[in-house]
Amino acid sequence: MKKFLMFGFLLAFSLGKIQSKEYKMFSPDKKLTVAVNVGESVWFSLNNGEEKLILPSAIALELEKGLVLGENCKVIKKATKTVNNTLKPVITQKSASVIENYNELKLVFDKDFSLLFRAYNEGVAYRFETAIEGDIVVKSEKGDYRFAENFLTYWPKEYRFHSNNQVYYHFQSLAELGDEDLGSLPLLIDCLEGTKLVIGETGLVDYPGMWFNGAQGNNLSITNPGYPKKTEQVNDRDVFVREREEYIAKTSGTRAFPWRYIAVADKDEELISNQLSWLLANPCQIEDPSWIKPGKVAWDWWNANMVYNVDFRSGVNTETYKYYIDFAAEYGIEYIIMDEGWYVLGDLMNVVPEIDMEELSSYAEEKGVGIILWVVWKTLDDQLDEALDQFAKWGIKGIKVDFMDKDDQWMVNYYHRIAEAAAKRKILVNFHGAYKPAGIRRMYPNVLTREGVNGGEQYKWSMRQTPEHNLITPFSRMVAGPMDYTPGAMTNAQEKDYKPIFDQPMSMGTRCHQVAMFVVYESPLQMLCDSPTRYYKERECTEFLSHIPTVWDETVPLKAKVSDYLAVARRNGDEWYVGAMTDWTGREITIDLSFLEKGKYKMIILKDGINADRCAMDYKKEVIEVTAGEQVTIKMAPGGGWAARIVAVNK
Repeated sequence: MKKFLMFGFLLAFSLGKIQSKEYKMFSPDKKLTVAVNVGESVWFSLNNGEEKLILPSAIALELEKGLVLGENCKVIKKATKTVNNTLKPVITQKSASVIENYNELKLVFDKDFSLLFRAYNEGVAYRFETAIEGDIVVKSEKGDYRFAENFLTYWPKEYRFHSNNQVYYHFQSLAELGDEDLGSLPLLIDCLEGTKLVIGETGLVDYPGMWFNGAQGNNLSITNPGYPKKTEQVNDRDVFVREREEYIAKTSGTRAFPWRYIAVADKDEELISNQLSWLLANPCQIEDPSWIKPGKVAWDWWNANMVYNVDFRSGVNTETYKYYIDFAAEYGIEYIIMDEGWYVLGDLMNVVPEIDMEELSSYAEEKGVGIILWVVWKTLDDQLDEALDQFAKWGIKGIKVDFMDKDDQWMVNYYHRIAEAAAKRKILVNFHGAYKPAGIRRMYPNVLTREGVNGGEQYKWSMRQTPEHNLITPFSRMVAGPMDYTPGAMTNAQEKDYKPIFDQPMSMGTRCHQVAMFVVYESPLQMLCDSPTRYYKERECTEFLSHIPTVWDETVPLKAKVSDYLAVARRNGDEWYVGAMTDWTGREITIDLSFLEKGKYKMIILKDGINADRCAMDYKKEVIEVTAGEQVTIKMAPGGGWAARIVAVNK
């Protein structure tokens, strides 16, 4: 039956193609080819050289009253252009400059809409634009992606639209996925011949997030959450959608819709430097963003405020947070966070009696440390102006907004409202319980990071937070944007010794696996998850971590294989850092230091100790002299890692 249906589709397409017109475009280096066919439908296809990746796939927007943009339409104008710029991002997540080089094809249709296609060397993208008077109702979006073969996916398995997008990846072929299978973005696909694809979206404004369902054959279909019709609030943070409208968005009829991008990499490591998500996003909306300050954060919740060897009772109280502030000040850590417990849930204006916020704010300011406050999204929404004004009076530097767990149109608009309101008061934002990055970080660079990743908090309760998982996320989730994984565990275990303990968590893998995350994982606001007491006991590691920046002038991926290993070099100013991680397989890799300028360098290394395969906390510090172009062999234990700081000698 499936063969008959596929034959029927191909026959219909071939017959339709007789009446259709084809438009072709290429990436600047001519490797990627996008073909757009317009007839009874609009199809696009994608090749990488001679390799077919996506076969003709229909795309359309269905509006109310039966109007479908992308079916039975006619091109009335075609425009092309080439752009080659160098851009300077406000937040240098990967690099101080970003090359913007693409070819663009714009097709204007007779139903008051256009389709824009762009081809970069790193991938392709398309989006709809409409020029319809008044408001419109979008009932659904069509995107039937037909892949050339039964490719393998790292399927970001979801169960419902009410989700924080904290996924584990299921290694499945496309043909194994059916319409009951739901997956969030970004989606990493292995095309079998070495090519990797990451499908994502950006420029997400006033519109719901994009997801995928499986489909027959080697296909996937776009799906979106419907607009909330009926909701129920069951506590301070959980607002469940009990019924949805039969449309996904009500929006302006004259607008640009989100970009759907497909990153293409011949080598796995190329995904680490891919910038499509940022490049395609809307430009910065903050007139003067110079106040935005990335940095590291001492975090309390993961370690359950487990401060000891002190003369006060540790917990959510003024003395404990002064201890965090002292620790941050000593090691040059820019921020501390006060997570759940500082206010009476349901009322941001009601600080618990154990906390003297004025005293803490004054103490932090004296020490040169900023305070970030955790808030529940719904409570913040209910008290937005009053709460943010009070935070500004206290001198609070940022907010961690938690538990949104949705990306329908209403919630997407909420993110933008919070980002704008916080920016007006010069407050940073970290979204938790969040959907994946989709462009807001460029529009509002005060949104420094977000969760939407199964990160280090999972060590408190999960057996699935493996080193292998840690080596899928950089090639999938991190392509979309920064991720607040929350690394830095000082208690570490090999697989046989690991167990989740909520108040005294440990990490899977070695100490150096955790240290390397600070170089490998991108987050301009990077957490140190463990207790200051443990960092004081592990001063050698802590001093090393204290030097690692959270933003970078240059990123050079070195070697990589998805889910197996990754090595990357990053530069901030005159210093280079290298981070390497492996899965449960111990391995040696050799890296080339040709990214260095000519000269001599001191390399300060933290590497797995000789017994790290038995005791994951075993590591060794080593200081050696190296030169540009030298080969360095990295040896990692099972679940291991390696990190280095490289400083020029006599420069």
